Amino acid sequence: MKLFRYGPLNEEKTGILINEVHYDTSDFGEDYDNKFLANGGLERLEEFVINNRTSLKPIPSESRIGTPIANPTKIVCVGLNYSDHAKETGLAQEQEPILFLKAISALNGPFDNIIIPKNSYHTDWETELAVVIGKKGTHISTAESSDYIAGYVMMNDVTERHFMKHRGGTWDKGKGYNTFAPLGPYFVTKDEIEDDGNLRIWLKLNGKLMQEGNTKNFITPVKELISYISDFFGLFPGDIISTGSPAGTGIGHVPQRFLVEGDEIEYGIEGLGVAKNTLINFQKESS
Repeated sequence: MKLFRYGPLNEEKTGILINEVHYDTSDFGEDYDNKFLANGGLERLEEFVINNRTSLKPIPSESRIGTPIANPTKIVCVGLNYSDHAKETGLAQEQEPILFLKAISALNGPFDNIIIPKNSYHTDWETELAVVIGKKGTHISTAESSDYIAGYVMMNDVTERHFMKHRGGTWDKGKGYNTFAPLGPYFVTKDEIEDDGNLRIWLKLNGKLMQEGNTKNFITPVKELISYISDFFGLFPGDIISTGSPAGTGIGHVPQRFLVEGDEIEYGIEGLGVAKNTLINFQKESS
């Protein structure tokens, strides 16, 4: 199944994509959230869709698409999981996967604007395959990792490089800004993805192809990452693991190209859909 959520921010309804048509599933009566994933929601939803297929209604064509998961408790990100991306950033690879947490407040719809932070000159893109965890687990073996995968989403790990590399401390300063985690458009159940180790990843900036990669070039594959991460974080239904970006980010281009107001990024991953965001400068909200 390809699931999505639509409607105004914080008022999203649920939906499903069938034969490239977006249908409303509000009558199912559950949001696509942690509780839904923890308590057999995918199986109940599948049954609901089968029983109500002919009565499902298409959503309004002008509908905003929101994040496909309502309330992940954490976003665990993997740094430098492609050797070509590590080389272009100038950062040193470690003997073990680099992990960091991205702020939940950074979550953003797949077609919503991305805000460039105040005093930012190095805001960059990173298109990434992300895994949605389906059940609770700690110290998970690689062999059983696939049992913990509910499905996959696309995330852009938007990053302010100067904040990340030159403002002291950890990477988090460049990773967690509001709107820096566009997610979706779809939460794709794992049965739809034959091989998460062979998916094309791409991004265009203002129509020009900038990022072109494939998950077959992972340093640490998805199942090994789940096992490794579970040794440091308890994993829970709805948690998101973003698996790293291939080369082609702005820092790696010659000359370097960072995002400015008015830029548009369009990006996709095979089987997971396409997202598009416009960049806008920070404006202080009126009280």
